[in-house]
Amino acid sequence: MDFSAKNSDVTKTKTQCAVLFVFNTTLSDSASTVDDAQGGLLSKLITSKNLESSPGSTLWITPGANSPSEHILLVQLGKPTATRSSTITPQTWGKACTALTAALTRRPIKDAAVFLDKITIENANDSAKILSKMLAEKAEVGSYRYATTKKEVKAPTLKKLSVISSSTAPSKKGLALGEALGKGINTARELGNLPGNICTPSYLANLAKEMGAKNTKLTTKILGEKQMEKLGMGSFLSVSKGSDEEGKLIIMEYNNGAKGNKPHVLVGKGITFDTGGISLKPGPAMDEMKFDMCGAASVFGTMAALTAMNAPVNVVAIVAAAENMPSGGASKPGDVVTTMAGLTVEILNTDAEGRLVLCDALTYAERYKPKSVVDIATLTGACVIALGAHASGLFSNNDKLANALLASGENTQDRAWRMPIWDEYKKSLDSNFADMANIGGREAGSITAACFLSRFTEKYPWAHLDIAGTAWFSGANKGASGRPVGLLVDYLLNN
Repeated sequence: MDFSAKNSDVTKTKTQCAVLFVFNTTLSDSASTVDDAQGGLLSKLITSKNLESSPGSTLWITPGANSPSEHILLVQLGKPTATRSSTITPQTWGKACTALTAALTRRPIKDAAVFLDKITIENANDSAKILSKMLAEKAEVGSYRYATTKKEVKAPTLKKLSVISSSTAPSKKGLALGEALGKGINTARELGNLPGNICTPSYLANLAKEMGAKNTKLTTKILGEKQMEKLGMGSFLSVSKGSDEEGKLIIMEYNNGAKGNKPHVLVGKGITFDTGGISLKPGPAMDEMKFDMCGAASVFGTMAALTAMNAPVNVVAIVAAAENMPSGGASKPGDVVTTMAGLTVEILNTDAEGRLVLCDALTYAERYKPKSVVDIATLTGACVIALGAHASGLFSNNDKLANALLASGENTQDRAWRMPIWDEYKKSLDSNFADMANIGGREAGSITAACFLSRFTEKYPWAHLDIAGTAWFSGANKGASGRPVGLLVDYLLNN
């Protein structure tokens, strides 16, 4: 999409659609100007309650012949905060941006102009930048349509979106950041939505190579199973050996921060299809197990956003990519494997495979002497039961890191909730035949999974994001969400 920012008067801006705002029953400055020019048309519609009062409600208006715009889209922002008459929360603006994008993309609108006027974000120093950033992000995300394996897809006609603001420089910066973030989120969604016969470990490895070839600051390295065997990654290989698809450890190093600064490391679970292995999953909804690589997808999306922004950070991305299949060569319940860290694991359930690939990837991360390590994984159904689809589960061995991630979740409306990894939970992983088992008891499944990973993260600040409930939607709107790309990008830019 083509984004631009300019300072212009609503009566002189030619556009197919002018997007104007209302605070409860009070029109914004531009909306008030249009109302005067249209003989009170907007006021009458507001008074007659044609526009609902909840933030994000929209109303299409056809103006008179003297209007420079063919259509007007009126967007409700609700009651302002107490500080100023035109101040709103980030959550309200997010709802408004999502709603206006949805409205614009449902109609044959090719270009639109959004009049920000004096709207400000509560407790923000640079409202124009924040408003524009979120608008561009939501516009990109709202315009996405999956089309790769479909013959015909009706794509939105919206191609041009202008921000009308008196602060054009900050708005331009915000639009550029938002566009990059939106495209990063869509990268994660596209990878998650691809079927497992296309999006294999090799597909992800080739994508990493392509990304590296396009950016001189991004280098890639792919480890195959023979190389992982030399490193002692017996836990990872115990998962990949059941599939005809070779497992891959994908490493992307983005160096654009100060030379010598320790990198942040992202580790993504990339199980491109999860049958459960010998501990076979039930058939209903097994097709959704193509989404079991959404942790890896979010890592790819984050790297795509950072490189597009030319973000001044040092980040290493590690993706543990494999299929979990029930072949004659697959691991069996009761097998004991040795991890790269030298610890042995009794595999009591082959469907708890994500932690088996992640633990070796987390050990591999030690070589970077990282400032922080964050792993992202669709790890446990238990996390869905605990938190539903609203918040990702957050586990960490470092309070500073955990608080920074929680803050980024609030900043981006991509929230997480911290959960414990107390020693009392770790006892359930005891095994009579290995240093630990790969599952605990029936209770606290998301916590015991995190406790398993914590055994491999004692040498650096670490956090685990369980995104099993937030990574995709089921039902009529089935598809990947792109979370938590927004949270991760915000964390990396601000820390």
